[in-house]
Amino acid sequence: MEYEKKKNFIVCIMYFGIILSLIYVLLRYGLTIISPFIFAFMFAYLLRKPARFLSRKIRVPYKIMAFLTVFLFYCTIGILIFLMGIKVFSFIVEWISNLPIIYTTYVEPVLVKGFNEIEKTVFGMDPELISSLNDFSIQFTQSLGELISNVSMKTVSAISGYASSIPGIFIKLLLMIISTFFIIGDYDQLTGFIGRQFSGRSKELIIHIKEYIVNTLFVCIRSYALIMSITCIELFIGFLIIGLPSAILIALTISIFDILPVLGTGGIMIPWVIIAALQGKYSLAIGLLIIYLVVTIIRNIIEPKIVGSQIGLHPIVTLMSMFVGVHFFGIIGLFGFPITLSLLCHLNEVGTIKLFK
Repeated sequence: MEYEKKKNFIVCIMYFGIILSLIYVLLRYGLTIISPFIFAFMFAYLLRKPARFLSRKIRVPYKIMAFLTVFLFYCTIGILIFLMGIKVFSFIVEWISNLPIIYTTYVEPVLVKGFNEIEKTVFGMDPELISSLNDFSIQFTQSLGELISNVSMKTVSAISGYASSIPGIFIKLLLMIISTFFIIGDYDQLTGFIGRQFSGRSKELIIHIKEYIVNTLFVCIRSYALIMSITCIELFIGFLIIGLPSAILIALTISIFDILPVLGTGGIMIPWVIIAALQGKYSLAIGLLIIYLVVTIIRNIIEPKIVGSQIGLHPIVTLMSMFVGVHFFGIIGLFGFPITLSLLCHLNEVGTIKLFK
């Protein structure tokens, strides 16, 4: 009996391990392949109700109005993304290209001044160390300058390399746009066909999961919009206190970046603090650093509570799921993992599945 229990335990572990591995491979690599069609279905789902409403009001056939709705939607989004992308791309390339000039103009004089002060101090203690210290300071500044130049050149070449992937991205966007036109025109037929492949309990479960995920996704969007608004208000107040011009515009821009898991507030604030300190604007650097620390601490406190309370998870569970999701699946995991855990908890509570007590 003991041997059979151990054997069954090992078999169960292997069984669930294989299933989890297949799910991981599917999500990690399969989603990339079918992502244009997933986004096309999502946009069609969102745009079909406005298209039907306008079709009834204007008394135009639904398919014509659906075509016009999708066309206007993609034109508007495309123009906004194109204009913002050009500005952001040109700013990043220009800033990175100017890193050697920034180093020569601001960083190197500060380092030289610092080494001179150290030399004066050392000379008072041991004059023989001056020559060694001079050699070290020269080598250090030269090595740091070469390092910054290499980083600048490699970053610019990496950005150029990413530009070579634009044709693949363009093909995916084209597939997504074309698929959206086809899906929104025959949305009821497609969803009806998919629904007919299931029956009874399976169909009810799929409908229940779809409704819960859609509602939870909107709740997550609303939660992060609230977090972004709070961050924007905090930054605006902080910038007003330290006397920055155009405080509201800068605060709004940084709060939008704050949603991104890689960049965040620190992606803008930390380089800003460093540049201000190198330029000798110490009061500005200290003020920006204090604002960054306050915003970061408050965000780390309110994010798990706001998101967790909205989707029905404990803050620590929300924080863990967001961290694991970002680590394995990037920005998709940031939203997907908490939503998946919330769905599993909901299905467990209503008795559809039994995962835990």
